[in-house]
Amino acid sequence: MASLLGLAPEVQDTCTSLGLMLSIVLCVALARVVLRQQMHRPLAHTFVLEFLATFQLCCCTHELQLLSEQEPAHPTWPLTLIYFFSLVHGLTLVGTSSNPCGVMMQMMLGGMSPEIGAMRLLAQLMGALCSRYCIGALWSLGLTRYHVSERNFACRNPIQVDLPKAVVIEAICSFIFHSALLHFQEVRTKLRIHLLAALITFLVYAGILSMILMFSFFLPWLYNNHTTDKKE
Repeated sequence: MASLLGLAPEVQDTCTSLGLMLSIVLCVALARVVLRQQMHRPLAHTFVLEFLATFQLCCCTHELQLLSEQEPAHPTWPLTLIYFFSLVHGLTLVGTSSNPCGVMMQMMLGGMSPEIGAMRLLAQLMGALCSRYCIGALWSLGLTRYHVSERNFACRNPIQVDLPKAVVIEAICSFIFHSALLHFQEVRTKLRIHLLAALITFLVYAGILSMILMFSFFLPWLYNNHTTDKKE
């Protein structure tokens, strides 16, 4: 803490924000360990895992979005955050979907029963809502200068270009990402996560994706990563 006091205010705020996100990841990881040891009912286990995964992902997304709105200390800093947290989520959330679209796709293809799908969707909804209230409570503590309880959580349109261009960009990114996903299926899981995190960072660097759009591709990857592991 004493070493942080000697840093510039912007660096202190960034370190505090990163510490907050890593604390959330560690708490969720601890909860997953306790859950694995204490809860042996498959349905309840799946529900709580899905809830914790969505909670972690949404909390970090709120905080990353807040960080992205600040003036970066270095041009490569946002890319570093994208790679690091893509890696963190990929390594810690294997076995969950955290993505309503992925769940509904599996239900339509017959790979998941409607009951299990509804349970996963409910867990994701509860996790997202809880993350909103939790991160709001943490921001009200004023840990950094940009942590304010009055911040608006209203949904905003992430598309900053014309709609036809956005459609083309989405299609190109989806093709590149999922093509790479298919080619990486034979690669060991831990190495595959590194490669996909690097690919996400490259797409952002190339100007194809914004941070918010990146997560719209990252979430299906978590689900596909899980289904690939089951086949292995």
